[in-house]
Amino acid sequence: MEKTSTDTLPLTMIPPEEQETVCIFGTGDFGRSLGLKMTQCGYSIVFGSRNPRTSSLLPSGAEVLGYSEAAQKSDIIIIAIHREHYDLLPALTEVLRGKILVDVSNNLKIHQYPESNAEYLAQLVPGAHIVKAFNTISAWALQSGALDASRQVFICGNESKAKQRVMDIVRALGLTPLDQGSLLAASEIENYPLQLFPMWKFPFYFSAILCVFLFVYCVIRDVVYPYVNEKKDHTFRIAVSIPNRVFPIAALTLLAVVYLPGVIAAILQLYRGTKYRRFPNWLDHWMLCRKQLGLIALGFAFLHVIYTLLIPIRYYVRWRLGNLTASQAISKKENPFSTTNAWLSDSYLSLGVLGFFFFVLLGITSLPSVSNMVNWREFRFVQSKLGYLTLILCTAHTLIYGGDRFLRPSSLRWYLPSAYILALIIPCTVLVIKFILILPCIDKTLTRIRQGWERNSKFSKSALNGQTDI
Repeated sequence: MEKTSTDTLPLTMIPPEEQETVCIFGTGDFGRSLGLKMTQCGYSIVFGSRNPRTSSLLPSGAEVLGYSEAAQKSDIIIIAIHREHYDLLPALTEVLRGKILVDVSNNLKIHQYPESNAEYLAQLVPGAHIVKAFNTISAWALQSGALDASRQVFICGNESKAKQRVMDIVRALGLTPLDQGSLLAASEIENYPLQLFPMWKFPFYFSAILCVFLFVYCVIRDVVYPYVNEKKDHTFRIAVSIPNRVFPIAALTLLAVVYLPGVIAAILQLYRGTKYRRFPNWLDHWMLCRKQLGLIALGFAFLHVIYTLLIPIRYYVRWRLGNLTASQAISKKENPFSTTNAWLSDSYLSLGVLGFFFFVLLGITSLPSVSNMVNWREFRFVQSKLGYLTLILCTAHTLIYGGDRFLRPSSLRWYLPSAYILALIIPCTVLVIKFILILPCIDKTLTRIRQGWERNSKFSKSALNGQTDI
């Protein structure tokens, strides 16, 4: 593998006379990658190996010794071996006494063992200071450079001085240390890399169920109903027409679901008269998943735009236009121009374009690289004020699309209304409740509650005077 410029330039220059020696137990992929990065940052590295003579592919200048000899070279030892091989450490108890042992191991599954690997290591070597670190950084990330990977390194340990020395090494590598407390947090830190999209599970499941329901609903209305009642084969609609109904409905519904927990939380605070009571767990989890729900909604909106651009080139559309033109030519009749229909059509398209523009803007501002460049007030303005504006535009886009067809009995098929009517239920509910909440009489009370005032508390007056936590 050719070395990039990131690999060849150290992140932190340390004079030779001040070089610190760090020992790494293990010459596997992670141990070699970490040793290479530390060498580039000016550290002197000595590897501990079961077979020093057969070890290869190590950073140039690194020394390879047996475990006991290597441990005597440094008071910071990074344990880059699997838990299954920790049985070699008790024999080195005297050599490791008083030294800092950095456990970087992970397991194959969550809660694989009763205790964390770091706690197990502390039991095997009671005289050493155990620190958990580096397990959330991969060997590939270390080789690719800090700019290409997550910079956060979770650290925990019972000795503050030991943690501080490890945090200094993390900073020297261009990474960001995050102190998670005592060694009791090691189990949570070890489980973190094993989690597969933990905050995306509910949004994915909810979106999948919603899409399946909408798809089946549209198939019943647009394919099964014409076949049963008119003996017409409309199965071709499954390819483009039905997806182009499912995706916008799902996008609008999910966008409304993003803002629905906020209004529910406001209603709860008004009902309780305080902000100092926890929300139900389901509401807490729902609010934490709002970003993921919004991004999935944006994805559905993109699909709706792409499918809409395909409409003019569809065979069915070209066939209908050709037949309509031919029939008008034969009958020598033409449809008169309707200014009302033109207004409705242009308004429908304009609202859709504006809604999609603000939708994309919301998605861009949710990116960490963008959100980190704005302050909290700016971020809240975009995600809240512009978010509700997006919801209003997209809801109006759907309302104009339906037009007066809401009231037509012919739009019902087996007593099932058109699918776009379903798309308006949650958005209209959210907007109506939000409109009520921003009424001055209600908004004033809600603002006071969020500033610390409590309806049934003897501390209410002091809260109004600013004598509460913000």
